[in-house]
Amino acid sequence: MGDSAHLWNTKAQLQYLQHVLGTLPGPDAAPTKQKPRQVRRVAKRLKDAQVQELVADYKAGATTYQLAERFGIKRQTVSSILKRNGITPRWRRLTEANVDEAQRLYAQGMSLARIADRFKVDDETVRLRLRKRGVQMRDPHDRI
Repeated sequence: MGDSAHLWNTKAQLQYLQHVLGTLPGPDAAPTKQKPRQVRRVAKRLKDAQVQELVADYKAGATTYQLAERFGIKRQTVSSILKRNGITPRWRRLTEANVDEAQRLYAQGMSLARIADRFKVDDETVRLRLRKRGVQMRDPHDRI
């Protein structure tokens, strides 16, 4: 029989062809758009003058969030640059009034991430402060 024996089963071939045709879009279907390829991001390196400007601006009162946006880098990168330059970070803390408000918003169903954005802190900071108050954390997918 040889290598071409599998081609003799025309019933199986016809079934497969019908299956393939059934999965294809019809002639009236709108053409599908290809998903854009993800662009590989290259880590941005600041020049020495930019690093000195970043440090000076931080000392003048700018936040790590403001500096990250201004220089087009991540907040964590700003913190790393400051640490490498011997700068002690200013911690943005939640006041008791902020924690009261965060607790009220969380009880209304707002997510930790949204609350954190409102107070310009990390969501983990909000979570820790609420847990310290005895607030029961809900399922992370149960939010508004």
